[in-house]
Parts: sequence; structure tokens; C-alpha cells
Amino acid sequence: MNRQELKVVGASAVGTAFEWYDFFLYGALVPVIGSKFFSDYGSAAQTVFALLTFAAGFVVRPIGALVFARITDRVGRKIVFLITLVLMGVSTVAVGLLPTADEIGILAPILLVTCRILQGMAVSGEFGAAVTYVSEYAPPRQRGFFLGWLTGTTALAFSLSLGVQLLVQAIVGAAAFEEWGWRVPFLISVFPLALSVWIRTKLNESPLFLRMKEGGALSKAPLREAFGSRARVRMMAIVFVMAATQSFIGYLSTVYMVTTMKTYLKADSFTVNAIFMVVMLIGFFLCVLACWVADRIGRRPVLFIGLGLAALLAFPVTGAIVSTTNPDLARAQKNVSVTIQADPAECSFQFNPAGTATFTSDCDRARNTLQTDSVTFDRQDTAGPTKVLVNGTEVSGGPRMSEDLLAALRTAGYPVGGSSDTIKISGIGDVFGGRVIGVGLLLLALVAFAQMAQGPAATAMAEVFPTRIRATALSIPYQLGVGVFGGLLPATMVAIGAELGSTTTALWYPVGAIALGLLILVFALPETKGVDLAEVRLDGDTAPDDEAAPEEPVVSQGS
Repeated sequence: MNRQELKVVGASAVGTAFEWYDFFLYGALVPVIGSKFFSDYGSAAQTVFALLTFAAGFVVRPIGALVFARITDRVGRKIVFLITLVLMGVSTVAVGLLPTADEIGILAPILLVTCRILQGMAVSGEFGAAVTYVSEYAPPRQRGFFLGWLTGTTALAFSLSLGVQLLVQAIVGAAAFEEWGWRVPFLISVFPLALSVWIRTKLNESPLFLRMKEGGALSKAPLREAFGSRARVRMMAIVFVMAATQSFIGYLSTVYMVTTMKTYLKADSFTVNAIFMVVMLIGFFLCVLACWVADRIGRRPVLFIGLGLAALLAFPVTGAIVSTTNPDLARAQKNVSVTIQADPAECSFQFNPAGTATFTSDCDRARNTLQTDSVTFDRQDTAGPTKVLVNGTEVSGGPRMSEDLLAALRTAGYPVGGSSDTIKISGIGDVFGGRVIGVGLLLLALVAFAQMAQGPAATAMAEVFPTRIRATALSIPYQLGVGVFGGLLPATMVAIGAELGSTTTALWYPVGAIALGLLILVFALPETKGVDLAEVRLDGDTAPDDEAAPEEPVVSQGS
């Protein structure tokens, strides 16, 4: 990169990194958030509610795309950079100042969701503006490499958010961190974000955008133009599939795995954060590497290999993570048979955001007990009273059901209350232990699959639409795909696992979706390596009156 290119990529990546840092702080603190803002519920419900609030920041992202993408295409890329940074900073600091549910009741989660909505709006505008801006500065043969430094900041920001938590926790202590220290990472984010705003004010506008503005060729209605031809609508549908598919492995390998290791596998927060901090830092460079390779062999091969490996290896890799992180739990899940026999009418779906249901039946109490200790169980519908069979030992319903059930689980071999054999980093020497390194490598494999998909996908999205509507046309389907599927993935998987009694069953949801998305993309996604962004036009697409059409279409719709 020359000096100007380095300035563009560096300033864009730094600002994007700090926006994602703010956004991911919440995801990395899900167990704490659940206990502070949803304290009236059981542990499993706390986790699901906290993840649903995390998902709220994704659900609104299509709305943010509609608002900010139009500004990006009509007014400029740079102004959106600044607006989204300020919006993200204000909403993030607000999260750090919110009272908890014990202090103000139901108003606490309502305010939390409001802050997450503002964060989702901000990050949705950031993505389209940043990808469009950097792609329009990058040389055609290095566009993937340039964008790799930008898209990789999602992994870098996740690593940074974990690192800050570890530092604060080390300074104030674990007990104080649980009590009030969790607020500090949110509050101190105002300083790097202020620096990012100052840096971005020094950037120039995209040269392609300025050329169109000077020539009077800006789109007057980007949204209408984006849906103005069958070719563009078809390409937006392809981008939607691509965004949704890569988001499945992206959020499976990050937010879901962080939450699962802390709540389901009972690994302590410090150990999980330390491992993920290193893994995600490496993931940042893997994204850059994947995009560099995509500049040489094409976007399609790298993207397809990443998605294919994710679909093929998700089950064995996650199984190995369970057995390496908590061997006692893995053995118990394999060797101990647990079955709940109950009337279906007595077994409620235990996640009730309105707070109108009470979970007091024997079936509900049995399931809550089993979920708290990560017990895999089956369900049998019967007409009689609720009972639980633990390796053939019957535990009947009644006031002492929870105590009797825990005793039966201990006798059968379940590590009730946690296991002393769970991986734990207590000192620097533990970092180099075989099991810690093993878990790190397994997690790195999932993260690598995600980065192979994420970087080339973002590059391809910028290369299939004309400059005048690029931000709008890529942002809307991207945010729909990520918002509807990626953001809801962790909460959906936890809810499926809690309802059916098996996280393995829940894993079929992302694996099946990745496989289906890959199949669609193999036949539908065009190869865009090396295209001239100033000349992009889809097959059969007619240029608007104020946009000169090239003699030959650059992007083919064929595979």
C-alpha cells in the first residue's frame, strides 16, 4: 500500500474495530448481563433472554441499512462513518450506566434493549459505508487484501473486548467484576471512539463517489434503483444467502461458543476469555490471509472451502471441544441415561419474556435442574405424574424432587456443581498445557472457517453492484441475512438445546443451513475477482439515463 492507501485502510479499520468492540462487548458478557438484567428467571432462561437482547442489535440492522445506506449513496461515504461512530459511542456508554433489574425492575431490560437497538443501527450503517469506501479506493487486483484488513476487524474487536475484560477483572478482582466491574469496559470505550472520530475526520471522500458527484450521476433514489431490475433483485437475493450462510459459522464460532463454554461446559470466565482473546487475534490475520488468497484464486473457491469445512467438521470439532474442556461432563453425557417421563401439558416452554408464566410443575423444575448442570436428557410423554429415570433409578415428583434428582445424578457419575477436571488457567504455565492448547486449536479451526467465508464474501458483495447504488444494494440484503439468521443463532441454539435436552441436536440447525446456503451459492454466485468497480453492470441490466453503460457487462451471473 502507498501512503494514501494505508491511511484509508488504517483509519477505516481502526474506526470499524472500535465499533465492533462496542458491539461485541455485550456478546462476551452474556452470562453477567443475564444475571443482572434478567435475575427473576432460571439460569437457562437468563442466558436465552440475554442472547435475545444481543439479537435485538441484529434484528434492527435492516432498518439501519435502509437509513444509512441511502445517505451513503446520496451524500457520501465519509459522513456515515462519523454518524455511526457517535451513535455507537453514546449507546455503549449508556449500557455501562444502566441500573439493573434488582434496582428498577422491568425497566432495566427495556432500557438495555433500547441501547442494543441503537448499537445495531450504528453497526449496520458502518458496514455498508466502510466496505464501499475501502473497495472503491483499492486497486482491482488487491481489493480482497485491502478489505481483509477491514472485515477482519470483527475478529480483532472480539479479541480486544475480551482482553479489556480480562484486564479489568485482574485489576478489580472476580467478585467486584461480577458486581460492578463489568460496567468499566463499556464506559472506557468512549476514549478510543473519540479518537476514531478524530481520525476519520481527516479522510477524503471516495474518488469514485466524487467523480460521480461532479458528473451529476448520483442516484436520486438508490433504494428504487436497487430493486429496479430483475438482475439486481436476483443479485441482492444471492447476497442475502451469502450473508446469512457466512453468519451462521461466524456467530457459532464466537458468541455461541463463548456462552456455551461458560454456561454449559462450566469453564471459568477468565479461562474462556483468555483462550478466545488469542484465537480471535489470530483470526484477524487469517481473514487477511484468506482475502489475499482470494485475490489470486478467486472469491468463490476460498468462500466455498470455508463453508464446506464448516458443514463437514462442525460436529466433530464441537464434540472434541466438549470432551477436552470438561472430560467428566462428556463421559457422563455418554454413559448416563436420563429420561423425563411427564404429561406434555405439565412441561412449559420455559422462555417467557413477558414474565406472565410461572414454572412450578414437577416437569419444569426437573428440566431446570438438569439444564443447570448440563445434563443431556430425553423426554417421554406419559399421562401419569412426572418422574425422572437416571440409569434406571426413578426420581419421583414432589417437594424434594430437585434434591433427589441431584443425588441420583451424582451417584450415576454426573459432575453436579462443576468438575475439578475442567480446563482452567490459573497461572502462566497453564497457558501452555496440552488441553488448553488443544481447545484453542479446535476453536481456531471454527474461527478459520468463519474467516475464510467472511472476508471473500464481503469483497464479492462490493463487486456485484454499480457505484451509484453499491452501499444500498449490498447493505440491505447483508443486514437482512445477518440480522435474521446470524444474530438470532446463539439464542435459537440455546433454546433448542434447553427444550430438547441436547446441544448436539441444536447443532443441526446451523450445519443444515450452511450446507443449504453453500449449495445455492455454488450455482448462483458469480466470480468477481479483478472487476473494475467503475464499470460493474449485471447481465441484462440497463444503465439509468444519467449513467453511461459499458460496452460489455463485467459481472456475469453464471457460476
